[in-house]
Amino acid sequence: MAEIIEIARPALHEQVAARLRTMLVEGHIEPGAKLNERELSELLGVSRTPLREAIKLLGSEGLVDLLPNRGAVAVKLGEVDVLHLFEVLAHLEGLSGELAAQRITDEELAEIRALHFEMLAAHARKDLSGYYRLNALIHAAINRAARNPVLTRTYDGINARVQSLRFRTNQNATKWKRAVKEHERMVEALEARDSTTLRAVLVEHLENKRDTVVALLRAGQIHPRSANH
Repeated sequence: MAEIIEIARPALHEQVAARLRTMLVEGHIEPGAKLNERELSELLGVSRTPLREAIKLLGSEGLVDLLPNRGAVAVKLGEVDVLHLFEVLAHLEGLSGELAAQRITDEELAEIRALHFEMLAAHARKDLSGYYRLNALIHAAINRAARNPVLTRTYDGINARVQSLRFRTNQNATKWKRAVKEHERMVEALEARDSTTLRAVLVEHLENKRDTVVALLRAGQIHPRSANH
């Protein structure tokens, strides 16, 4: 008789955090909005305790700001914040790519290639939510393949704060298509173990994201706040 392998389910607060994370990234909870515990408890069908644990987790990730006497507020960034964050993030992504091209295993490369093909299918279906989930997995996989835990912790902390902005950059069909082309170049550089090219492509990719976000802010399509608030 085959052995039954029990697969551990994520704790309830982790499941709640995953749903909230999607709502924040995809803009179902607007930047700057207060997370209303009563409404979210009803919407998600959970009690306040796992919800509060989930919100604390998202606060530690940087997706929400935990403010004294105000509770949790969805991260809301102004133009200066965006410029500073993307300036650092672009070079963290570039370093991830440079190191990953030198250190990636065949198995890791095969997984990234598979994720890339799934992402292309999501793009063809115009499934932005599915596309973005796979896109984020690819960037995370490249970061892990760099095999530098300090880099990963630093990258994760900064990247979390701009997730909803990165999601919005693909809502324009032309810019979305350009991002797909950039991902194709990433995979090609990884396959060639070309660290110089992969670093350059990732930096360019993030700088294009930054420029799109700034344009959206200036057009009033993303509501900014002062970097000093």
